[in-house]
Amino acid sequence: MDLTEKRVSGERVLDGLIIKVDRDTVTLPDGNTSLREIVRHPGAAAVVPVLDSGNVVMVRQYRYSIGQATLEIPAGKLDEGEEILACARRELKEETGYDAAHMDKLLSFVSSPGFTDEVIHIYLARGLTPGTAGGDDDEFIETEEVKIDTLVDMILDGRIGDGKTVAGILSAAEYLKRER
Repeated sequence: MDLTEKRVSGERVLDGLIIKVDRDTVTLPDGNTSLREIVRHPGAAAVVPVLDSGNVVMVRQYRYSIGQATLEIPAGKLDEGEEILACARRELKEETGYDAAHMDKLLSFVSSPGFTDEVIHIYLARGLTPGTAGGDDDEFIETEEVKIDTLVDMILDGRIGDGKTVAGILSAAEYLKRER
């Protein structure tokens, strides 16, 4: 069976600063029609920065959408025309102050394909050199160094639930384990 849905018509219902929202009418595989609302996002890059000690540099920031501060890996949206690796390096520097000698691609994933086209690309950063952080004027970020095994435990017991952080830490832990 062909599961493809075909766009019949659509409209942009929001043209925001970061996201856009489209409402499309689609033809379903059985010939019926339905509505689809899609959050359009430019994509993002995220980084698991691992120090020579083995600790991971994490960022803590308040997330208004969920009403709490979260512990996350550094990340940010791609600027128009920006290379993914350049975005990852920029976000690492802005949020933590670190530069990385080595960046290895861990994975890319669609954050929630039921309603958005956002793809997040995650890198492992090593050979870190400290510097000065300099994020956006509306970002208030604290950094913390945490053992990767502790982060895995925090994911498994629910203290970390941010999707990119879950994917990044678990993939980095497996990547590093396979290197040994």
